[in-house]
Amino acid sequence: MKGRDRRAGAIAGRRRLMLVAWMLGACVLVARAVQLQVLEGAVWREAALQQHRTSEEVPAARGTIVDRDGVVLAVSRETYRVSVAPHEVRDRDALETLLVETLDLSPREARRVTDPGRRWIVVPGRFPPSVREPLSGVRGVHLERQLDRFYPHGELARGLLGTVLDGEGVGGIEQAFDDLLRGTPGRQVLARDNVGTPIPGEILVVEPPAAGGEVHLTLDLDLQEIAHQALSEAVEKTGSRGGDLLVTDPSTGEILALVSMKDGRSDALAAINAPYEPGSTLKPFTVAALLGSGLASLEDSIDTGNGTWTVAGRTLHDVRGYGAMTLADALRHSSNVGVAMAASVLDPGTHYEALRDFGFGMETGIELPGEVPGLLRRPERWSAQSPVSLAIGYEIAVTPLQMAMAYGALANGGDLMEARLVRELRDARGGLVERREARRVRRAVPRGVTRELARVLVDVVEDGTGTAARLGTFRVAGKSGTSRAYGEDGYAAGRYFASFAGFFPADDPQLVIFVKLHAPRGAYYGGATAAPVTRATMEAVLAARRTPLDRRALIDAARRTSLDRRALLESARRDPQPVREAPGVRFAALTADARQPLPAPQPAMTSPLPSGVVRVPDISGLSPRAAVRRLHAVGLRVTWDGGGGVLGTAPGAGTHVAPGDTVLVGAAVGTTSGAAVRVRAAGAAPAR
Repeated sequence: MKGRDRRAGAIAGRRRLMLVAWMLGACVLVARAVQLQVLEGAVWREAALQQHRTSEEVPAARGTIVDRDGVVLAVSRETYRVSVAPHEVRDRDALETLLVETLDLSPREARRVTDPGRRWIVVPGRFPPSVREPLSGVRGVHLERQLDRFYPHGELARGLLGTVLDGEGVGGIEQAFDDLLRGTPGRQVLARDNVGTPIPGEILVVEPPAAGGEVHLTLDLDLQEIAHQALSEAVEKTGSRGGDLLVTDPSTGEILALVSMKDGRSDALAAINAPYEPGSTLKPFTVAALLGSGLASLEDSIDTGNGTWTVAGRTLHDVRGYGAMTLADALRHSSNVGVAMAASVLDPGTHYEALRDFGFGMETGIELPGEVPGLLRRPERWSAQSPVSLAIGYEIAVTPLQMAMAYGALANGGDLMEARLVRELRDARGGLVERREARRVRRAVPRGVTRELARVLVDVVEDGTGTAARLGTFRVAGKSGTSRAYGEDGYAAGRYFASFAGFFPADDPQLVIFVKLHAPRGAYYGGATAAPVTRATMEAVLAARRTPLDRRALIDAARRTSLDRRALLESARRDPQPVREAPGVRFAALTADARQPLPAPQPAMTSPLPSGVVRVPDISGLSPRAAVRRLHAVGLRVTWDGGGGVLGTAPGAGTHVAPGDTVLVGAAVGTTSGAAVRVRAAGAAPAR
């Protein structure tokens, strides 16, 4: 009995022990559950969520870049990636038909992307926003929005605009205004499958992105296209290694067009980061320093002798000996000896400050990365040859943009303006963030000096070294330049920079045009290679319908030019001697009434022509189209005067003119009132 009681007690003890163990185990489980669910619940829930979802950044639509008239130059283009989940599709045939019609897939490709044996298929390619409406909400079809940077005008102005890599602006405006353009990215959560691969169709946008702002440029797309075409043709025709062409507004410093090319490719930033020695295009600023300091006048006489001058161990040469000449003529004919002799009275400090006042040796302020200041050494670092070299454009390195801005100061009356490429910054909704006004850096030279220089620079184009830039209707002021190219081993034999800087209309300038060609083959003088590019650009600008020109002011300028030339004609009637005769150039004053046809060509017109001269053909009896073809065939440009009847030209048939001159064509046209036709005589010195 006692034994039975002992066994029962042992069993009861074991039961109690097991109960206690179970209770302790339950307590441990409960405690662990509390720890996992309550104390560490958030951590484990996040870990579980991360196994099936992932968070990623949603890029913002990059802001737009537009020209001065709102023409889009760079924009973010919305595209869509299309994916298909075949296991979600209920009507495979209907979906295949929809994909063929909407995505322009072949039936075979549509069959492949709806294959029920596959879990997820991405349709190759990116598709326009037009696919969104027909495909949104279709069972089994998933759309993913993506953004591409798009430049509607291809390579036009691409160097200026820059590019975008991995969402970041690289070069040009894209880099300079990256913070404004890139906007603020958002965030989205994507579902992931059991192996962690994101499922593009399962997206939850947590924070939407904010689009970037807008950059409004001073650039004019039409002018940019004109400049691009003119420079491309010039580089090809002259065999140049590259070149630059800039068009600016002298009154505001706005850049209207900027094109640079190197080795056959666009390289817009070369205009701000590739300095060179300018040569003769710097001479007007040497003369400005003399006039502004009161040390010389344009009528001062300089004896240039036989065209050579040795100073401080360096010998300067002119293309020929001019003998005694005025300072104005030294600039007009680009005499190295004359300008250097005149500049010898400048002390180094005055010379340096005068060039510095025109912006040389400092940045222009353009809103582009990578601008260099060029090189203008302080006087204490000059050698004995430096004043002479600087006077004619050597021992100084400038960028094409610096030259354009400096000539802008000559054109606007003496104010050096800060270069501007950006007019406005706006937010994504179009609200104004910043408007950039024109800013004067300093007064570079008195207004009276610029008026004197402008008259001489007009003469340079009318009968000096820049005649290839002459326009028939407007006066152009300008200066050509030719300088040796400096390389790693010194000056390269046979390598030159040919340049021309000009502004028009000369008496009320609206545009400054600067052209530089690098290493043209054959003829390399700036007057022979770069000046024609300037004229071609001006003619195209005048012919374009939409350009930033004040047409009323142009009409007034043309009227003043006509009146001045009429006065010259009246002077020629009273005194047949030419007003001024440049070496190698003669004038033929046309004294016939403005609308009277000239007599028929005389037999003498069949005599041989001097080199570089063409004869205006007789177009009487021809149709307008045939007349234009005949004039173009001899290398002349045409301006149409309208009207009906027998066609004539001004200058009249048989007149000797230069190739590329413009003739007026119309009914019963004889000579243009006040016209004076310049003819390059045989043996004339080449343009510089």
